[in-house]
Amino acid sequence: MNAARLPSGGLYAIANGPCEGIVDRAIEAMHGGACMLQYRDLHSDSTHRLDIARALVAATQPFNVPVIIDHDLDLMRASGAAGVHLGSMDDDPVAVRASLGPDAIIGVSCYGDLERARAMAAKDVDYLSFGAFHPSPSKPHARQVSPELLREAASLGPAVVAIGGITPDNGAALLAAGADFLASISGVFGSTDPRAAARRFHTLFDATRAVSS
Repeated sequence: MNAARLPSGGLYAIANGPCEGIVDRAIEAMHGGACMLQYRDLHSDSTHRLDIARALVAATQPFNVPVIIDHDLDLMRASGAAGVHLGSMDDDPVAVRASLGPDAIIGVSCYGDLERARAMAAKDVDYLSFGAFHPSPSKPHARQVSPELLREAASLGPAVVAIGGITPDNGAALLAAGADFLASISGVFGSTDPRAAARRFHTLFDATRAVSS
């Protein structure tokens, strides 16, 4: 587990390509307080994805924000990104860790499956992602899960990410249930003002930390 490079918690902004102005939007999101950034693009060609991934990695350096690449280990290596996010159809995290080394951030989707989360937690991953918790325009057919899942996942060891239709208005309950990160795609990158959208999430985290301290 790479606790040194993984932030302690906050807004996990997901840049879903192809998207016009994706790098500029990412910069605005980081100005607003996003602490981790994922790049996912299932449609563009490999050259375009590499160009965007490298641009995102360069853009995040002044903010000390790690870039996570969705699924693609080769793209992660070539772009210099900090880590990779794995789904149920991707390679086993043990093999990925052996390939990438101890410094890479590895996250996995657990959907609403606590048994999968327990199995993944034993495989040296850095975070477990759960969702969807609310209807999501990015994944409209995703099955919704209960926030109670986060309470059980919080004891497994890796950081806990909540995703799926999350906004600053509904995120507080997920943080209270045990989420370390709130992931947002359309809530940030679909906003006309990504900086303001990210800042609203950042304010929510600040308020939650103030209450718990």
